[in-house]
Amino acid sequence: MATSHGHIQDAPRPDALAVSGLPAAQPPADPVPSEPTPWMCRKPVRAAIYAGMVVLFLFMLTWRYLPGYLDPTFETHIQNKQVMIGMTKQQVLKAWGSPYTINVSHTKEGIRREEWIFEDWKDSATIKHRYLYFEEDALVSGWYYQ
Repeated sequence: MATSHGHIQDAPRPDALAVSGLPAAQPPADPVPSEPTPWMCRKPVRAAIYAGMVVLFLFMLTWRYLPGYLDPTFETHIQNKQVMIGMTKQQVLKAWGSPYTINVSHTKEGIRREEWIFEDWKDSATIKHRYLYFEEDALVSGWYYQ
């Protein structure tokens, strides 16, 4: 505000109004009370959920390699007459013996693929087939057919 002498006066301060008897300006009250944060949205809960998901993901990644770490030479599997992906042809021969049929093919890249077919006779009319697939010297897959 300008006075008659050309000086600018400061606007009255809120605390000065309160001293002069006028009420001081107060912030407006919040009309809606805030609700508590839902349980799932709390930071520690979210952190625990994310940590659990990371652990599950890492477990899923390492599950395929776990038998190799527990039995790197596959000796336990061979003694139990079991085969595992990653075994060599010699290890499979020790575990299951020789196959009934071997089918050999090559890819365009020159990789040797072999299909080993094992036949298990239950009786004179029932036969069970086991198929193993090798690339070069490593077992890559297999399945049973009854």
